[in-house]
Amino acid sequence: MLTWIIVILLILWLLGYFGPNVFSGIPRSGNALHVLLVIVVILIILRLLGIA
Repeated sequence: MLTWIIVILLILWLLGYFGPNVFSGIPRSGNALHVLLVIVVILIILRLLGIA
């Protein structure tokens, strides 16, 4: 379950980062990208430590 959350958050982050450059219909999301990246990194660290 946690793996799917990590994958979905990474995909959303990649879409937000590269999306406006590739597809003009995707709006720029600003700081939300950094929040998603921090959440993904925290989840990966928890997964590696075996806490979650």
